[in-house]
Amino acid sequence: MGKRSEYQLKLKMQKHEKLNELKNQLPDYVHHYLDDMVIDYQINTLVAYARDLITFFEFIQERNPVYKNTKIKDIPLSLLESLTYQDITEYRNYLASNYGTHMHTNQSSSIERRMAPLRGFFADACNNKIISNNPTAIQNTHRKKRKEKKEIVYLENDEVSRLLYYIDNSMVASEKQQKFCLKTHLRDMAIMTLLLNTGIRVSECVGIDMNDLNFTDNSVKIVRKGGNESTIYFNENTKQALQKYIELERPKFVSENGEKALFLSSKHQRMAVRSIQAMVKKYSLEAIPNKNLSPHKMRSSYGTALYEQTGDIRLVADVLGHVDVTTTAKHYAAMKTKHMKQAGKIDPYA
Repeated sequence: MGKRSEYQLKLKMQKHEKLNELKNQLPDYVHHYLDDMVIDYQINTLVAYARDLITFFEFIQERNPVYKNTKIKDIPLSLLESLTYQDITEYRNYLASNYGTHMHTNQSSSIERRMAPLRGFFADACNNKIISNNPTAIQNTHRKKRKEKKEIVYLENDEVSRLLYYIDNSMVASEKQQKFCLKTHLRDMAIMTLLLNTGIRVSECVGIDMNDLNFTDNSVKIVRKGGNESTIYFNENTKQALQKYIELERPKFVSENGEKALFLSSKHQRMAVRSIQAMVKKYSLEAIPNKNLSPHKMRSSYGTALYEQTGDIRLVADVLGHVDVTTTAKHYAAMKTKHMKQAGKIDPYA
């Protein structure tokens, strides 16, 4: 695969096209802010920033009757000069919950994330003397709320076994689903085993090509979230699941074009991220309905299990591809629940 693979180049091109499409919806005076970050920021981040800025201008359209019928692109710069701290506070409330034209709700963490590009835009516009007013500056002086730590959802060993058993036996809700799953259960088993035993992201999983695999040293090349190439290693169980799928099932899905992707759909194409997400949900609803499992939670399961086995937080950080080890600390925090369960079974006064 690698950063120069056909899939990665096509993916990057699509994201750049998406960014340009979003930019064209924004006023011209916003473009400099986004263009200035193209070299140093990931394209996914810029696409998210552009969407968040569009949300801000949608707020103006919805709440200011003067601009109700004005295209976002045509909202004048003079309006930004007149905005106040109270307007930005109203926008934060709009992000929290809105039941108007653009219906949405956001948690406090999402609000902070969506405020970041707006603060960045106003700061950049002021630095470049495009405007003189920065109504978001006063927001930065406010003390931030202490973030509530979310409980990390991860699978226990027996739940992992149960999930794999359901996949291996195509145990799903309906007879129609079961017939389809019987045709893909080796692929599904290989995907699930790979995710559970390596902790890779689902986006990294779909990007794997056949020539990225090396069964001599049980390794696979992936492109990480930040765009860097990495080689990860897998165990014998994963090797067997992959080989079984490649030898017995994958040939049925290969088209005349000879698709290079490791995991193929019934349409003879590279599987999409949403397809794997749907597959995980389909099996987990039957096997472990109380966990609301997703591929990312399987990544957390791997990180937690690896830390429990090794006690080495740096090792977990390296394997998961975290640049900052503090990001990995959540897997240690997830052990708290297990420790408390163990304590609950002890009679300290026996």
